[in-house]
Amino acid sequence: MTLERRLDFEHGGERHELRVLDLRPAGARALYVFGHGAGAGADHGFMEDLAVALAERGIATSRPHLLPFMRSRDRTRLFTAIRTLLDASANEGLPLFAAGKSMGGRMTSLALAAEPRSDVLGLVFVGFPLHPPKKKGIERAEHLDDVPQPLLFLQGTRDALADLSLFRPVAERLGERATLHVVEGADHGFAVLKRSGRTSEEVLVELADVAADWMLARV
Repeated sequence: MTLERRLDFEHGGERHELRVLDLRPAGARALYVFGHGAGAGADHGFMEDLAVALAERGIATSRPHLLPFMRSRDRTRLFTAIRTLLDASANEGLPLFAAGKSMGGRMTSLALAAEPRSDVLGLVFVGFPLHPPKKKGIERAEHLDDVPQPLLFLQGTRDALADLSLFRPVAERLGERATLHVVEGADHGFAVLKRSGRTSEEVLVELADVAADWMLARV
């Protein structure tokens, strides 16, 4: 069962509240702080479905509601919200992983690049947004050189925000720390076309299997 909690934190002399959706399966072997993308919140259907699939594989999740902080021009407040949840999650005693879907994953990695921490064992990116649509580049990945943890990238072949011809060299540059798993036929939201012969359910299983296996191999 997914439960909601609230974490208070201070930033810029003001008090703020972070809402978090937690899913804690019995016998969980790891905890994944699973940030959402810029276009949808923590309660989006894809986020919920993947969290449930991960729970079935022994991975607990915490999904922070980051939209109020993403919309602010003050990125440091967003980073403080992420660090607040990481601090609370580290106290739960489970092996800790972080990152998430699209912008949530990228912002988490930026926060960790700015203030590295050893209690996060790895970062799992569910569609890293390498560049804006139709504005190809790799600048958004430059900070990953400053993230010491192992990195798993789950990327679709039709992702308009991550051209694989650019992404593969980025992963190679990061060396042994980076694992790139390509999801055939998936776009940035991991939707697939009917003519691909695949279903959304099959893609979800693939994402959950790869992410859970990768995390559990590191606990």
